[in-house]
Amino acid sequence: MTETLENRVTVSDRAAKRIAKILSGEASGSMLRVSVEGGGCSGLQYKYDVVGAQEDDDLVIEKLGATVLIDSISLQYMGGSEIDFVDDLIGQAFQINNPHAVAGCGCGTSFTI
Repeated sequence: MTETLENRVTVSDRAAKRIAKILSGEASGSMLRVSVEGGGCSGLQYKYDVVGAQEDDDLVIEKLGATVLIDSISLQYMGGSEIDFVDDLIGQAFQINNPHAVAGCGCGTSFTI
């Protein structure tokens, strides 16, 4: 899939390094798929899966040894987002800073558009 300003998703250096570390323990050629599905306490939630192949409609983001895939349906909800990795007193987690989300829950993985 061709990336445009409307569907651009970025991956922070922190997230890319953490993804690369996770994928280094997986089979060669593994990638992280980030998708949006119905559910969670706010209606939509992010899902993370390690996969071995990409689909024809995937946006492919490669950075610092990490490969992230986002399907075209999920991209409609994630365009303009940044995938980050936070490590603070509460714990470690991937965090998606989504400009389309108008509400979210405390867990940080569920949101409303």
